[in-house]
Order: sequence, then structure tokens, then C-alpha cells
Amino acid sequence: MTIALLAALSPLATAMYLPALPAMAVDLTADARTLQLTVTAFMVGLAVGQLIIGPLSDRTGRRSLLIAGAGACVVASAACALAPSIQILIFARLLQGLSGAAGIVLGRAIIADTVRGNAAARAFSLLMSIGAIAPVIAPLIGSAIAEASGWRGVFAALLVCAIAMLLGSVVFLPETLHVSRRRAARLRTTVREAVRVILHRRFAGYAVVLVFSYASLIAYVSASPFVLQIGYGLAPGAYALAFAANAAGLTLASFANARLVRRFSPRRLLAVGLTGELGVASGILVAAITATLNLGILLVLLWAAVACLGLVMGNATSLAMDQVSRSAGSGSALLGAAQFALAAIVAPLASVGVSGSPLAMAGIMTVCAGIAAITFVMTTCATRWSKRSPATRAREEAREPLSED
Repeated sequence: MTIALLAALSPLATAMYLPALPAMAVDLTADARTLQLTVTAFMVGLAVGQLIIGPLSDRTGRRSLLIAGAGACVVASAACALAPSIQILIFARLLQGLSGAAGIVLGRAIIADTVRGNAAARAFSLLMSIGAIAPVIAPLIGSAIAEASGWRGVFAALLVCAIAMLLGSVVFLPETLHVSRRRAARLRTTVREAVRVILHRRFAGYAVVLVFSYASLIAYVSASPFVLQIGYGLAPGAYALAFAANAAGLTLASFANARLVRRFSPRRLLAVGLTGELGVASGILVAAITATLNLGILLVLLWAAVACLGLVMGNATSLAMDQVSRSAGSGSALLGAAQFALAAIVAPLASVGVSGSPLAMAGIMTVCAGIAAITFVMTTCATRWSKRSPATRAREEAREPLSED
């Protein structure tokens, strides 16, 4: 339950206060562009925080950093709720992102410390399903709270969540990284280990699969309001239902994947998910180019494209983390930071072009899915080839001793 809260807190903090932005603009006398900096500051904090906390946890252990991060998140959330000006709110949001990053990066690292293989794939699938639900329900929860107690009440609710994360970390989560598995405490060693993780070919391959598949999801999330509401005339309420249906599809697929990995390998399920992701995205693009994409077809294809990611996200994460189990903190940090970095680039690109046109969205989704699929094939072929060659495997193991296999 505590790890589930770790996975949900940052998505909640990202989107829960968005319905209250108009009220915040009046109260803090800030324009929309300045208010958007509260989102940017939080995302920057999440990316940077993961890069710092993840490798550091390989040296010091998970629990102490998690407790420290949760405590700092409590303070930052309180500062957000009490912020007297937009400048202080932006700074508090940066701190909230930096500290909240501990929950994301260390949640993945704790799973990598405690379970491996199919069990890890099941755990990561459940974690990803929570991450999919949280940003969908966050605006609904935030809207209800804002109507009852204003925008400061939204941040007060996030403060309660941060306190719950702190208490859960103190009471329920033991240290999962034994002293014998920790890295040397020198900064040079930490940096060198992070570089070795990046250069680990199988880790890098599965990381690219995960990051670009996530970017495909972000392209849909960022562009679909304009495509469906402006381009196809969908009412806001109907759009909310369609968005919720897609999130439910992703969640159901993630839960199904958690059960399927008991019978099938994560690599095989990942191949199925990537094939579906690329096929459906390509179908949307072709239909958009040929002007045969009506609303009904688009809604069905988008649901299928998002649902396919339920077979991709958890399995790709599990396979990537399996390659660097001895450096799980660094691996988790690099995965998270890369996801946020590429998402920040993809989000505006998906809305380029004619307002309401699905072409840019479909194009970005197809390109991202194609890169993920090609990288998976290359990684799989390279792995099989190295297994056939004892000399190659020996050289690789000597150069990349990052897992415990």
C-alpha cells in the first residue's frame, strides 16, 4: 500500500490542482503563462530529483532517503498551501518535485531489490496501473476539493497524502538494500556506476522501449483534448468519459499482464504489446492521411493503442531493471528522468499543425512506437547472439557486472 502511494503521489500532485488554476490566477494576481511555471517547476524537480536520489540510494540505502524525501515533501506541500505569492508557489513546487521524486525512483528500486523476473513484472504492472489511474482521477478530486475549500484546500489534501507517505515509510517499509550490496560512498564511484548503467546495452535497449512507449502515451494525452473536442466536436463531458475509458483499458491490461506473466515470459508479452502499439498507431496515421478517420473509429483505435501499453510499461520496466539489479537506484533514476525529459519534448510536438487535426498526434505516436519496436527487436537479437557466443558473453559480463544473475 505504501509503495502504491509512492507511485500515486506525484501524478496526483501534477494534475490535482489544475481545475483550480483560474481561481489561483485571481488570488495570486498571475497570468496563465506564469501559472504554467508551477507545472514546469514540478516536472523539472521530478527529473532532477530522481537523478540525484536514485544513484545516492545505491550508496546509502533506500529507507533513509525515502523518509527524508517524504519529510521534505510534507514541508514543500505545506509551503504550497500557504504560499502568499506566485513566486513562492513556483519555488515550493520545485521543492515538491525534488522531494516527491524520492517516492517514484525509490519505489521502483525497492521492487527491484526484493523481487525478480516474473514477480517483478507483476509488481511493476500494478505500479504502472496506479500511475495510469492517478492522473485521470486527480482533476476530478481536485475539482471537488477546490469547490469546497478553494485551491489552497487542494494543496492541503496533497499535504495529507505526503504525511501519509511519510508515516507509511517510517512504519511499514524496511530497508531493502543490504549493506553488502551498497556501492562505495565516493562521488566518483557513484558517477562511474551511473555511466556504466547507461552504457549497459540491454538496459539501454529496454529503457528506450519504455521511454518511447511512454512518449507515445504522452502524445495521446497532450493532443487528444484538441483533437477530440475541437477537431471532432466532442463535448467536454463526453471527452472525459472517453479519456476515463482509455485509462480503464490501460489499467485492465496492466492487471491482466500481472496475471499473464505467471504463464508467459515478460519478453514475450512485451513483444505482443509493442506489436499492437505499433499496428494501432500506424492504423490511426493511415486513416488520418486518407481522411477515413471518423470519430467512432478514432475512439476505438485510441482505446486499443492505450490498452496495448498495459503489456509494455510493466514488462519493459522489469526487464530493464533486471539488467542492473545491483545498481537499481541508478537504473530507476535514469528511467524516470528519461521518461520526463522525452515527455516534455513530445507534448508540444503532438499538437503541431492545424488545430484539431489528428495527424501530428498519430505521427508522433507511430514514430515513438516504431522506435520502441525496432529497439526491442535489436535488443532481443543482440541478447540471443551473445548467448550463442561464450567469448562475447564473457567480455560483456566483464565489462558490465551490474546484475546478480
